[in-house]
Amino acid sequence: MKHLATCLVATTLLVVTVRTQAPPPVAFEAASLKPADPATPQQLIQFQPGGRLSVVNIPLRGLITTAYSIQATQLVGAPAWVNNDRWNVTAKLPDNLPPVPPGAGPAGHGVTALRAMLADRFKLKVHTETREMDIYHLVLAREDRRLGPELKQAGDDCTPEGQARRKALPPEQQKPMFCGIQNRGIGRLALMGMPMSFWANQLVGRVGRFVVDRTGLEGRWDFVITFTPEQPIGAAGNAPAPVDPNAPVLLTALQEQLGLKLEPAKGPVEVLVIDSVDRPTPD
Repeated sequence: MKHLATCLVATTLLVVTVRTQAPPPVAFEAASLKPADPATPQQLIQFQPGGRLSVVNIPLRGLITTAYSIQATQLVGAPAWVNNDRWNVTAKLPDNLPPVPPGAGPAGHGVTALRAMLADRFKLKVHTETREMDIYHLVLAREDRRLGPELKQAGDDCTPEGQARRKALPPEQQKPMFCGIQNRGIGRLALMGMPMSFWANQLVGRVGRFVVDRTGLEGRWDFVITFTPEQPIGAAGNAPAPVDPNAPVLLTALQEQLGLKLEPAKGPVEVLVIDSVDRPTPD
C-alpha cells in the first residue's frame, strides 16, 4: 500500500484494540481441517446459522485475525507459512450452548471456538503488546471546514431509536433501510447512517495503517465514494475487473468527494504477538 511520507506525533490510544477478553471456553464438537488448493478463486470465512463455520482457501493469518477481531496490521511475529499456506475448514458448535455473553461480538461462541481450534490444531500461543506504529489521522481537508459534495449528515433512521420506530410500523409500511457500508461495484463504496469513526476503521485495510478519526464530525453520515482501486481483482481472481477510468485514487477521492484527508502520525497500537505456532496435521 502507498504511505504518505511526513510524520506527526500523536499520543492518543487507538480505539481499535485486540479483544483478549473472551466468553467462557467453547469448542467445536466436530472440525475438519484440510489444505486448500491455491488455484481456488474463492475465499470465504462465514459463521452460518446452526453454529456452523465454513472456511474456504484462507491463510492462517486470516483465521487468527478473525478469531481475535483484529486487523492484519495488528498481527506480528508470524512465520511466512502463516501468510502463504491456505486452509479449508468445516466445523460445528455443540447444540444448546448458553447465551452469548455481552460484548462477544456477532459471531459469539463461534469466535471463541475458533480460538480453541487454533490453539489445539496449530498449537498457537499469543500475547498482546502495545507498540508505537505509523498510523493516519482522518481530518478535514479544508481550513474553513467545508465538506465535500458527497458527504452529507444522515437522519436518525439508523440510530437504535430510528430502527425501533421502523420495526413498530405495520409490515406494509416498513421501508427497507440500509445502514453500514456497502460495496456497489469495483471502486465504489456507500456508507449510510454511520459515525465517522466507523469509516476511519474501514479505511485501515485499504491504506495499510490504523486510521483514527480526528475530523470532529459528530453524529452519523451518508456518502458514496468512487475511486480507482490499486489492484482491482476480477470475480474469477485471475483478471482485473473493469473500473471507472476517470475515477481518482482513494486519497484523492477522499479529499475531492468527502472533503477529508489522511495525515501521517505516530501512535500506540495494541498488537497480537505470535509466540509459537506449528503446521497442523490435516484430517
